[in-house]
Amino acid sequence: MKLVSVNVGLPRLLAWGGATFETGIFKHPVEGRVMLRTTNLDGDRQADLSVHGGVNKAAYGYPSEHYAAWNAELPELSNLASDWGTFGENFTTEGLLEAAVFIGDRYRVGSAVVTVTTPRLPCYKLAAKFQRDDIIERFLRSGRCGFYFSVFEEGEVGAGDELELLGREEITLSVAELNRLYTSKSPDRDTLQQSLRIKNLPEGWRDRFRARLADIDSRAHDGNRSPV
Repeated sequence: MKLVSVNVGLPRLLAWGGATFETGIFKHPVEGRVMLRTTNLDGDRQADLSVHGGVNKAAYGYPSEHYAAWNAELPELSNLASDWGTFGENFTTEGLLEAAVFIGDRYRVGSAVVTVTTPRLPCYKLAAKFQRDDIIERFLRSGRCGFYFSVFEEGEVGAGDELELLGREEITLSVAELNRLYTSKSPDRDTLQQSLRIKNLPEGWRDRFRARLADIDSRAHDGNRSPV
């Protein structure tokens, strides 16, 4: 498991859907070592801090293995394989796939230590970057979501660094499982309950799963109510 590329970028203006806005989704590989701090990498910024960046999204990792699948699915974008950072990721990784990466997993990378927090849920800015309306649905349907990291220990990182698994929570779900749970129209009740026991799950995700669990229980109660 290693970093293939470290990518950073500053916000820039982008036009889409009749609007012009700032976005930090454009990331480009950098050479040498970069300091990873509590909320982002040096040289990297997010445009809308209400939904991007911050302690639970200090760095976004995306598997390099997914690029071949996107090249096959979207042949008009055949340059993807050589353009690390295309999906807005800070870390292009090798050997870490969503089904085998778990919420709360802690990795040493370079001199930093990071913790997996959540899958990535795309916003309209991904569609704006690709200039196509269907990319968000494709991204969600594919399960190729990548994962966010929080920073447990600040340090320097660089392309080629190994990612060493330091520990895993006793009660957790994989990134793939959590992504399906969040996006499913009919989430599994037992899995929802398990998600609430994950220590490292951000509170916003916890609130969503509590609400969905309450909705399931409410519908089950209404269904079991005896007719008058």
